[in-house]
Amino acid sequence: MRFAVLMRKQFVNNPWITYRWVPQEVLPDFSESSPEAGKPKDHIIGHFLSRDEQGESWQFSGYELNLFPDEAEGYYLNVSSPNSCWFVMWRLEEDIERYVEAQSFELAKTEVSFAVPHRICVSYNEAARLSDGGETVDTVPMSDEHASWLQDYVNEHYRPEPKKRHRPESFKGANRPAEE
Repeated sequence: MRFAVLMRKQFVNNPWITYRWVPQEVLPDFSESSPEAGKPKDHIIGHFLSRDEQGESWQFSGYELNLFPDEAEGYYLNVSSPNSCWFVMWRLEEDIERYVEAQSFELAKTEVSFAVPHRICVSYNEAARLSDGGETVDTVPMSDEHASWLQDYVNEHYRPEPKKRHRPESFKGANRPAEE
């Protein structure tokens, strides 16, 4: 399935920074747009949506989400939480031209760096690995429709590992050589 990420550049009233980047929404990518010349078909591409007094909205498209049976525990942890969510891994990039469509490039290049989502996932375990690796990972609420779809996948593929009882050391006995 293909998805798009809506990023919001929010203006803040702070003496040290003027704005912050926040992933706002993950939605199905129905765009039929062809990739720009010289860019691969599965390339992430962003375009400017709107600006208001609170900030700017940018949409990035081209994200594939594949689910894997060996990641089912992470999906289970997500759908069993009170609020299922998407995990969006993003970075501040300086090579803006690589990620922004030509029509939006003039707006984007006014900044030294620009927030670009690089990956989306729905597994708590995968998000934790990314975060442990030093990546910026933020959560975005998941719609009921997507949570239901993920729950169906979990129901089909997740099998909890049976709990193993560990015997206390006192019941294991002494380490004696086997009798002959």
